[in-house]
Amino acid sequence: MRGFRGYIIVRVLQSIFTVLVIATILFFLFRAAPGDAVDYMIDPTFPPEVKEQVRARFGLDRPVSEQYVKYMWNLLQGDMGISFFSQRPVTREIADRVWNTLILALASFLIAYPLGVFLGAILATKRKTKIDSGGITFSLFFRSAPLFWTGMIFITIFSIKLDLFPYGRMREIGYEADNLFQTYFSLDFLHHLILPAFVAGLYLAALPMLLMRNSVLETLDEDYIELARAKGLKEREVLFRHGVRNAILPIVTAAAVYIGLALGGMAVIEVVFSWPGLGKTIVDAVTAKDYPLAQGAFIILAIMVSVMNLVADLLYGYLDPRITYTKS
Repeated sequence: MRGFRGYIIVRVLQSIFTVLVIATILFFLFRAAPGDAVDYMIDPTFPPEVKEQVRARFGLDRPVSEQYVKYMWNLLQGDMGISFFSQRPVTREIADRVWNTLILALASFLIAYPLGVFLGAILATKRKTKIDSGGITFSLFFRSAPLFWTGMIFITIFSIKLDLFPYGRMREIGYEADNLFQTYFSLDFLHHLILPAFVAGLYLAALPMLLMRNSVLETLDEDYIELARAKGLKEREVLFRHGVRNAILPIVTAAAVYIGLALGGMAVIEVVFSWPGLGKTIVDAVTAKDYPLAQGAFIILAIMVSVMNLVADLLYGYLDPRITYTKS
């Protein structure tokens, strides 16, 4: 137990250190970019005194080193600063959008992972056949195709040509929800969610499919599989009761990492479908030179990915009794 607790503490400290390094890189990266954020905030016809007042208000008149120390100190206290344009705390701006990204990523996960696991198991039994080759080619096509291109193709077919789904956004224009339930639990929201989640799911399904296929292929070569077949069990029962059951460990433990990858990969989908999540927020903030908002959104994504990686490590150790956290 002591070894397990020590491992958790080390991994948490590693995650915190990683997030702080990312925050440092983002801070200097944005300030090294060409252009002045103040020029985007005020009309260029305003006198220089107004520009200096705005610069002083946001602390941009201070040396970069002083800005960095203040930013990191505030970050450790949970303060990510004030958005240059909305004049609201960055934490509030992100809180309004983080659930949108989480729900979209979760929906794509619920499409991609069960589909990928099922198809991977099927393809393992069809090894070296046209079905196996076709399934791998189909999945790798959607994995290698640019995500924005796939999204636009689906919008053209299912939104413009067939008029089955909305072009984008999360709700109909002009709709204002009174509470969280009205925002996410309605047919209108589900109607807007299906197409972007399906496109993201097709893109992400290749990873669990190939992982499951390889894992089942290794399992089917084991002696207990031959024993099950010798007992006269049907091939389907051999596959799903013995093969898939014993091959599922690396798939389950990879799920946490997979969710982290899905969270980080939602930016393109959110831009293509005008989905108001963290990814679109980052793109809009970088374009508008809104450094605090862009940094805050990046850091939140980094935290979520780090947490999911930690969950994957702990889950693997829990499911595989051969792994211990004690020193040898």
